[in-house]
Amino acid sequence: MSVNNIIQIGVIGAGNIGNVHIHEFKKIREAAIAAVTDVYLPLAESRAKEHGIPKVHASYEEMLQDPSLDAVIVAVPNEMHAPIAIRALEAGKHVLLEKPMAINGTSAKQIVKAHRASNKILMIGHQMRWESINLQVKEQIDKGALGQIYNVKAGWMRRKGIPGWGTWFTQMAKSGGGPLIDIGVHMLDLSLHLMGSPRPVSVFGTTYAEFGPKRKGIGTWGKPDWNGTYDVEDLATALIKMDNGSTLTLDVSWAAHSDMLDNQPYIYVMGSEGGATLRGKHGRLFTELFDRTAEVELSVPDNDEGARVRLSRHFVECICEGKEPITSALSGLSNNLVLEAIYESSRTGSVVTLDWNI
Repeated sequence: MSVNNIIQIGVIGAGNIGNVHIHEFKKIREAAIAAVTDVYLPLAESRAKEHGIPKVHASYEEMLQDPSLDAVIVAVPNEMHAPIAIRALEAGKHVLLEKPMAINGTSAKQIVKAHRASNKILMIGHQMRWESINLQVKEQIDKGALGQIYNVKAGWMRRKGIPGWGTWFTQMAKSGGGPLIDIGVHMLDLSLHLMGSPRPVSVFGTTYAEFGPKRKGIGTWGKPDWNGTYDVEDLATALIKMDNGSTLTLDVSWAAHSDMLDNQPYIYVMGSEGGATLRGKHGRLFTELFDRTAEVELSVPDNDEGARVRLSRHFVECICEGKEPITSALSGLSNNLVLEAIYESSRTGSVVTLDWNI
């Protein structure tokens, strides 16, 4: 287990996202990446050599039996999130689980059950909550400066960005969906966080696939497999209602004939006493003073350490202090229930009520 109070971490999945986690955790003095594994073992061996990681495990099952590890990072394709996270919690490991928590609500609920039985930390890797501008806006919301948040509009409309056409990214059974579950989950999670984490209760949404089936809108992320399958959406739109009466509008795309906000993520927060706009790395606060509109421009400090460093540090702090992560298991479940409801609403053409029974 921990050596000299240094949390020992294993990384499951040595691909791009796993490599990002390795880089960031190397900056945390209280943690050490002690092992790595991947279904393609040569990649894990390469990462180990590159980063000086002492152990390479032949499989994630072997890694979970390693008594020297306190925690694991799960950075694998979406379909394996639930199986590996559940096995890791049952094996007594703390878990940092990449987004989305699972490919559907059923799998997410299974993870929640395993987490409740484990007495271990489970954190979902939503790094956008940790961006400097987003933290500044959340601080003002928590102070009451914006009053009651009653409406939010959020989205991320990429013009040409379908990743890895034909790979697991574009296969519903493996990914759980297209841009909605890929980048939309980030905007959904951050929006709910800024709103004070109300409980979503109903959803009306529609998804479209106008580019992928025609092999258009291909982005630069991932290597296409033209012998593969594309059966996910490339655009989704939804209206989500919360238990406190507030609403969230969500629009996301991998590909669309649009230059909406220069393809950057955006959130418009509307409160009874003020509002906020987040566009990419920029943000503004709005209010009314002396019967006139007023606004404040937000900026990122020059010495900002970065969102993923803060995310990594928070995971380690939660382990050391036994506290609930900000991106908790229930926050991950909330996201999955909403995403699943949007897909169901698109199939049925009806409003879908969320089922929170676990």
